[in-house]
Amino acid sequence: MSAARNVPRDGAERVLDLGRCGLDQGGHVLLARALAGCAPGERLVVLGDAPELSIHLAAWARAAGHGVESADSRARCAGRLVAGSAHLARFADAERAGATDARDGVHEQAPAHWGLAARGARVEVGSPAFDFALAEKRTLWADDVGALYAQALAAQWDPATAIPWDAPRPHAAEVEDALVQVLTYLIENETAALIVPARFAARIHPHYREVQQLLAIQAADEARHVEVFTRRATLARRELGLSTAGGQASLKTLVDEPDFAAASLLLSVLGEGSFVNLLWFLHEHAPDECTRTIMKLTAQDEARHVAFGVAHLAREAREEPTLVARLAAAIERRHDVLRHTAGLNAEVFDALIVLAAGGFEPERIAAGHAAVFELTRQMHAGRRNRLRLVGFDAEHAERLAGLHTRNFM
Repeated sequence: MSAARNVPRDGAERVLDLGRCGLDQGGHVLLARALAGCAPGERLVVLGDAPELSIHLAAWARAAGHGVESADSRARCAGRLVAGSAHLARFADAERAGATDARDGVHEQAPAHWGLAARGARVEVGSPAFDFALAEKRTLWADDVGALYAQALAAQWDPATAIPWDAPRPHAAEVEDALVQVLTYLIENETAALIVPARFAARIHPHYREVQQLLAIQAADEARHVEVFTRRATLARRELGLSTAGGQASLKTLVDEPDFAAASLLLSVLGEGSFVNLLWFLHEHAPDECTRTIMKLTAQDEARHVAFGVAHLAREAREEPTLVARLAAAIERRHDVLRHTAGLNAEVFDALIVLAAGGFEPERIAAGHAAVFELTRQMHAGRRNRLRLVGFDAEHAERLAGLHTRNFM
């Protein structure tokens, strides 16, 4: 007899015939299927020919929360089960980690006992609590986070094929030295930009999976940036440039920032936003096609990181009136910590001038110097505009944009 969903009845009792299929051969699946249609207290007679079926049946029933009665006199009867309420009670108070908001299907708060359950799954009572510090929608979400994640997936690129590593490098050795110094600076800044999202991704409740996934892709982007900057720097040089104490002190404040909102502001809205300007500047003044391609691809990646930072902070600021003041305090606190540091090292500043100049004639150097100062002006204007988008008024945005670290990131 096949184990149909509607188990045949023998008089007033349900009957399941397992044939030669023992519980150690998958028969438990058929048994659970049959009991799923039984009300608590209803009996299920189990027939079968497998050796020791009655022993296995009694052990399985006790473990699953069902009563068990001895076999009766009918042929091949292994026992009679009494459907218990325990198997139903497991899910009686279960919560569905699903939608309360019809717009995006995401709960405002993710309870700790939902743990690693997929959004939309039933979560069994008794599941362990996980300590995810970031478990509120208002502190994480962006209205377009799904679209940003899809864009990030579609825009991934392979350094081995996307970059013309063998392109000619016709520029002077001193220009190459300047480029290597700038690349050295970019590498350590991108390393910080890798660490920060990776650290917070591990603290986000998986119910907000799109945010977690987006931060993971950001970290992967930065890892790729570190790779290509390093590879380009070592195409013609064995040694990299100078890393300064001031630059590392600036980055340490990003790595150490414990608050997700503040870290997003300092890294993405201010730092990576300024880096988008820098990367397009380097794209414009790149001395060779390989470098030009690298800067274009990395700038496009960074623009996505900035977009998410602005979007989720703007959304949170609309829902949390105190956020803007807290973010302002974070900018001022970082400025005070770095007040006595050197900021952008002179070697990087001078290297940017050389790259913009493309030569060492006085007129070209003067033009390169002017171009770098224009870059800093554009960076300031960009920071101010993004702060306005987050929710700062014009006066505060102007002042706080000017407090950003001189190290750009």
